[in-house]
Amino acid sequence: MKTSIAVCGTGIAGLACALALARRGQPTLLLGPRQIPRAADPETYHPRVYAISLASQRLLASLGAWDLMPAARLARVEAMEIRGDAGGRLNLSAWQSAQQELAWIVESGEIERALIQACQVMGITWVSEKFSSLEHGALVTDRGTRIEADLFVAADGAQSSLRAAAGLKADVRPYGVTGLVAHFNCALPHQGVALQWFRSDGVLALLPMPDTGAGPQVSMVWSIKQATADELLALSPEALATELAARLADATQGRLGALTLRSPMHGFPLTLSQTPMIGSRIALVGDAAHRLHPLAGQGLNLGLGDVQALAEIVGSREPFLSAGDPLVLRRYRRARAEPVLMMRLVTDGLQRLFDVQAPPVAWLRNMGLDLVERLPFVKRQLVDGASR
Repeated sequence: MKTSIAVCGTGIAGLACALALARRGQPTLLLGPRQIPRAADPETYHPRVYAISLASQRLLASLGAWDLMPAARLARVEAMEIRGDAGGRLNLSAWQSAQQELAWIVESGEIERALIQACQVMGITWVSEKFSSLEHGALVTDRGTRIEADLFVAADGAQSSLRAAAGLKADVRPYGVTGLVAHFNCALPHQGVALQWFRSDGVLALLPMPDTGAGPQVSMVWSIKQATADELLALSPEALATELAARLADATQGRLGALTLRSPMHGFPLTLSQTPMIGSRIALVGDAAHRLHPLAGQGLNLGLGDVQALAEIVGSREPFLSAGDPLVLRRYRRARAEPVLMMRLVTDGLQRLFDVQAPPVAWLRNMGLDLVERLPFVKRQLVDGASR
């Protein structure tokens, strides 16, 4: 089996990458299991949600996926409230940059469902097999299918099998922190505001979700020390609901009133990961290329930025260059170097800054939040950055 480009991985990054390349007129094959998400329950939301930036929203719209997602399952983020661990405050609003929203909160299952439908409409060739090995420059699946291509795209996640088979190393640094995610009913309306607290025990975020029959709800993302997270994950559902309600009441000071657990809680270890981004006829995108601390909620947006850059660079290359030519791949790596580095510096730097508990450092970082709060121009720059 021969093609110009083979995309390995059928999560959000892989589906979006195959679509973006195909829409640029590139013969593209998609490799990986075809797992169609279950039909959406109006009263139940997927446990994993993403804060989709306006740039990512525009990309999904250009791929024909955004309009396939039910509007009732999307939530606008119209403002952000950020609280430090010693009284620091920062408020950002979309109106500060003449926008309707800063971002959208979208379920991962709905994004995947829409991208799958868009792939079907585009008629993208989908080989529902798993990657097994690279042999003599060709990809071999678990069923023995041999795929030859000018360019292989590794979009198969943080533990990328294609990346490993190509000998591309990932520099991984564990944070010793677990990300806990769950949904909650809240007694008070969130009004489209995303809330974030930098605390001594971790970074807590409450993201606005669409209302259900039980009223307003939010999605919690709490980056917390691994030992504490393990204790919480070991509790029975009843004990967990009680313990989380008490912890969140203390952490949020009743900002949204009583918070009632309405979903199972999941945990995932947090790591910082860097890679070379490219190899011999191989490009990495999404989590296969990099992982960040989720405190800024930019992991998926960064991955979709990879997708857009790769599709533009491959689609606009000179006619005499193949999709996997080293010159083309170096252009891709250069295009992504600054955005990836800047986001890594911001997220890792903030994590390190708020991990230090010495009183002088705590005073300085909270004073910094208060200072930015009083500088409209700086706030406008932050709003512009958050919505890209």
